[in-house]
Amino acid sequence: MPRAFSKTESKEEETMSDLLKKAISLGVGLTVVSKEKVEKVVDELVKRGEVAPSESKALVDRLIERGEEERGVFKSAVQEQVQRVLKDLNVPVKSDISALEERIAVLERRLAELEGTSQEGTLPVEGIVPDTHTD
Repeated sequence: MPRAFSKTESKEEETMSDLLKKAISLGVGLTVVSKEKVEKVVDELVKRGEVAPSESKALVDRLIERGEEERGVFKSAVQEQVQRVLKDLNVPVKSDISALEERIAVLERRLAELEGTSQEGTLPVEGIVPDTHTD
């Protein structure tokens, strides 16, 4: 059987809805509203008689919880969007850079070995032309 809402409950839901709409219209919603600001708004609602004093703490708790949920959703959405943009721009990820650093280190070691062999005069290094240019 559906639950009937009292005037106070429907008013509270309406007021909470208005509060959420106001918060969202200010930017990114409850993600930027501090607990103190929520408490201040709810205290105002209590003073105007729109929320019963006994319900104010529960309302604050619900709004804070909702804000934390919104913050998590917002953070995830931003992270996903940033990753998408970085991928679209072909920006290398950390693992790509690490792989390239390892390849460079291997090539540097090989080059050092080959230069060492070449400098000793034992064998010419295939594919490497000595620099005969003088400044």
